[in-house]
Amino acid sequence: MALEIERKYLVLDSSYKHEAYSSSHIRQGYICSKRGRSVRIRIRDEHAYLTIKGPSLDGGLSRYEFEQQIPFDDAQKLMSLCEPGIIDKTRWLVRSGDHIFEVDEFHADNDGLVVAEVELNDPTETPLLPHFIGQEVTGDRRYYNSQLRRHPYTQWDK
Repeated sequence: MALEIERKYLVLDSSYKHEAYSSSHIRQGYICSKRGRSVRIRIRDEHAYLTIKGPSLDGGLSRYEFEQQIPFDDAQKLMSLCEPGIIDKTRWLVRSGDHIFEVDEFHADNDGLVVAEVELNDPTETPLLPHFIGQEVTGDRRYYNSQLRRHPYTQWDK
């Protein structure tokens, strides 16, 4: 099992699209999303994954994660077992310094929300932030995908 260390930020503008070297469409559902752990099915373009995440450590900065690629047909069937609320987003990959920022542009019930994540090797590591990065929201549960399926961004009081 690997330890996932990441920071999460709001995105200020759409300039990341011009700087991205790749993009993909992601649909994901949660078989189980209890506080502190989740089991997720993700379909990313023509690939599929089963991911298990453990409880968040150190204020949401890190947590244990197990991910395994699974057959695409199995993932499509497993999506029917998921809790209500499917996450639909486009993921853009942008290099900045030694890091890759994953910028998620949400669709459907979370339309209008754009969040960037960067994975780190160490919790004390400081990535070079691209100019489109705004407020840090690491540890703010409202921005967790498992929460966005329950409380979509389009329903938030702005």
